[in-house]
Amino acid sequence: MTGKPRVFVDRRIPDEVQQVLEESCELDVWQGEDTIPRDELAARLAHAEGYMTMGRRIDDELLASAPRLKVVSTVSVGYNHFDIEAMKRRGVVGTHTPEVLDETVADLAFLLMLGAARRVAELDAYVRRGEWKRGDGTQLFGVDVHHATLGIIGMGRIGEAVARRAALGFGMKVQYYNRSRRMEAEEKYGAVHTDLDELLATSDFVLLLTPLTPATKGLMGAREFSLMKRSAIFVNASRGATVDEPALVAALRNGTIRAAGLDVFDKEPLPAGHPLTTLPNTLLLPHIGSATTKTRDDMAMLAARNLMAVLRGEAPPHMVPEFKAVTP
Repeated sequence: MTGKPRVFVDRRIPDEVQQVLEESCELDVWQGEDTIPRDELAARLAHAEGYMTMGRRIDDELLASAPRLKVVSTVSVGYNHFDIEAMKRRGVVGTHTPEVLDETVADLAFLLMLGAARRVAELDAYVRRGEWKRGDGTQLFGVDVHHATLGIIGMGRIGEAVARRAALGFGMKVQYYNRSRRMEAEEKYGAVHTDLDELLATSDFVLLLTPLTPATKGLMGAREFSLMKRSAIFVNASRGATVDEPALVAALRNGTIRAAGLDVFDKEPLPAGHPLTTLPNTLLLPHIGSATTKTRDDMAMLAARNLMAVLRGEAPPHMVPEFKAVTP
């Protein structure tokens, strides 16, 4: 025995992160290419005090197999895979990795706006099929992003990063819907706080960035899409369950809205043959908002630091807000 706390990590991690953890922990890292099976995960957690995960569901059943567990550190901003009440009952703290990915996700959100507006995926396929010919005209047209109106639903740090790009880089008018006003965004980028219906009715681009909570589940449904301009483009870089997908499919098929750019889906990976994959006016990405080497490495390092802080009896850099009153 080393006397160090035991830690399990359910996916390979950068060498630098592994080295940091090994200095203060007895480390066990899953080396499989596939997701660790549930029964194997339970066995690995039987004596673990810390668990670093890439998004595994943490529920009462799993926690029952980990009686020594003190902390679950997720390598993500979102933590809807945490059963918070079950964790609290067992005295297990949850941490996450906000801030380090803000600019990277903002880049991707803007890419989805640009790509959907200029029909990048659709026209790339058009060229690859050999259908491009001299004289092609209006059938290749898209819409401008510059100087259009952007409506942001959920003006957190990522939203503010998008607002900066939109206002200062593309001359866009920015409006936003949020529970609280963001005065810095209003002062720096001219962002206008508005209610949801007004935002939907007047925006050329609607960008969803809200976290997934009981209040935001299915936030965008048939009613909300019907309020949007027929020329508007919808972008989701938050969580798939914030959108009623059948309603979105209907809105895209019926011309209720012009197009959609999506990085997240209700069920991931998106099943083969899903209706969204059959529509030409969609740009679909495999949940890669933070997927750059540097950002993912930074997220893993922050997750490791969160985990080690809790195991030392210290406040971690980023505890999930619901656990702030829980003593490790």
